[in-house]
Amino acid sequence: MKITRIRDAVAKIPSPMRNAVISFDKMTISLVAVETDVIREGKPVIGYGFCSNGRYAQSGIIRERLAPRILEADPDDLSDEAAGTLDPHAIWAAMMSNEKPGGHGDRAFAAGGIDMAVWDATAKILGQPLWKLLSDRYNDGKHDDRVLVYSGGGYYYPGKEKQGLQDEMRQCRALGYKLMKMKIGGAPLAEDMKRIEWALEVAGDGQNLAVDANGRFDLDTALTYARAMEKYNLCWFEEPVDPLDYLAHAVLCDATSMPIATGENLFSVQDFRNLVRHGGMRTHIDWLQPDPSLCYGLTESLRILDMADRAGWSRRRAVPHGGHQLGLNMAAGLGLGGTESYPGVFKPYGGFADDIPVVDGYTKPHNTPGIGMELKREMFSEMRRLMEFT
Repeated sequence: MKITRIRDAVAKIPSPMRNAVISFDKMTISLVAVETDVIREGKPVIGYGFCSNGRYAQSGIIRERLAPRILEADPDDLSDEAAGTLDPHAIWAAMMSNEKPGGHGDRAFAAGGIDMAVWDATAKILGQPLWKLLSDRYNDGKHDDRVLVYSGGGYYYPGKEKQGLQDEMRQCRALGYKLMKMKIGGAPLAEDMKRIEWALEVAGDGQNLAVDANGRFDLDTALTYARAMEKYNLCWFEEPVDPLDYLAHAVLCDATSMPIATGENLFSVQDFRNLVRHGGMRTHIDWLQPDPSLCYGLTESLRILDMADRAGWSRRRAVPHGGHQLGLNMAAGLGLGGTESYPGVFKPYGGFADDIPVVDGYTKPHNTPGIGMELKREMFSEMRRLMEFT
């Protein structure tokens, strides 16, 4: 079997909102299609992927470095003969050949989009949902029949702060979400505490609400916020400080009883190893949040989970960032603690299958081959159009 072509395109996902650090009014992502010569139901198998929101498209790296290396490799070296499908690990190695270690930045997102498409194609060739493939290979055949999902959002809405925040959260509750996340750090402390209280009017219990500072705070500010929020008994305090400031994480974890969550802006197993070694993260209450489409893909995410397991972390303390179907497949097949969703923003790329609802904070995995891209009809149509499929 052979990968015959790799297409990519840029998709615009602008949204009129901001978090504590950036505005999303010019946000883009990369779309990827990996075409093969394998025929299923009379058509070539094509895997689809994209890089997650928040980091912008990476066409140059995909087209000039990563995709050509895959297409130039010996197809036999990229196949798993015993399994009868592609070998995502071998394809990842080919893609990353001649790349120096370290400096995990934009190339991680480019690789993540390609890797997602490769795993989609791999599972499609086998005729299996991706979660089933992951369950069989990496979880002794065990999987979750339902997955906890939480809504990412709670953004700032200039000119209609209370109404905008509460309307968004009511919409998420109406869609079936129980645990919801909101942004902090984009306003003074007193105003952010008001916003938390507004959100709690909709969420109810503090365990139904998490907060996210997007790495905005220095240590002193993070400590001040943590002390002010402890009374609310929130589910977690996400990215309280710069994600690479491991000492600040360690000091904060030692000083607060609030659960800390981080990892969406760590892009390699080495970054996560430093976090669990030096960040003071507590394996019984804190959360790891890799984004598989930003940290070099599912292939690297598997290494991250293996490393964390050896360091004493349960998979149930890992909750992928990104709000996309790859995270859902990972959570179901690998037995993770849940996954993020973006039900109201970054359309049409946020959220899961059109016809599988969220009920009381949980959703079910799909039963079609691959990641399930085709089950989001608007998204799949847009991806095909932008990558010029006729």
